[in-house]
Amino acid sequence: MRSGNGLALLLIGLGGLIILGKLGLGLGFLFGLLIPILIIILGVVAWTNGNRLLGGIVAVVGGFILLGKLSFLFVWAAAIALVIFGVSMLGRKNSRT
Repeated sequence: MRSGNGLALLLIGLGGLIILGKLGLGLGFLFGLLIPILIIILGVVAWTNGNRLLGGIVAVVGGFILLGKLSFLFVWAAAIALVIFGVSMLGRKNSRT
């Protein structure tokens, strides 16, 4: 494999994903996660290249954006935890009877 083939395959893959999105087989949620992840990676690269203040700020901003995109997972986890806790309360024996 030549040195430029990796980038070419990446571009072909991204183009194919965009075409699938236009055909209605949307991967919009994944593209919405792509930008915050790229911002975090940019911050990490800046951090490792010696610019710790800028890298830290950029990575934290990307983390907050990603946290906002994935906040629905926290709501689901809280709802499932409430159901499990409620069921476990029903299953306990009442010691005050």
